[in-house]
Amino acid sequence: MTEKLGDRLVVTLDLTGVTDKAGLMDAVVRALGLPGWFGRNWDALLDSLTDLSVWPAGARGRGLLLVVTGWEPYADARPEEWRVAREIFTEAGERTAPLTVALALG
Repeated sequence: MTEKLGDRLVVTLDLTGVTDKAGLMDAVVRALGLPGWFGRNWDALLDSLTDLSVWPAGARGRGLLLVVTGWEPYADARPEEWRVAREIFTEAGERTAPLTVALALG
């Protein structure tokens, strides 16, 4: 789902039903409309989150709010993978000022 919030484009990263890293990467590809050459690994995820040229067109120049939903079951099932994903979300937000990643609760 994509909306506009203020000046930022809001994109929902729905992790409902995700049970592993491959599922997480597939969900990211769908949510952000990443190109087919996306590497589906942790480095590629960080690169894509910090490379504005691959962001959805509506976010370029305005910013992106990535709202992660349905993440709790994945975090419980794969805590080490989820820890890495959170670190990447955090680093991407710190390196790329127009990016905010928010974890939705409930």
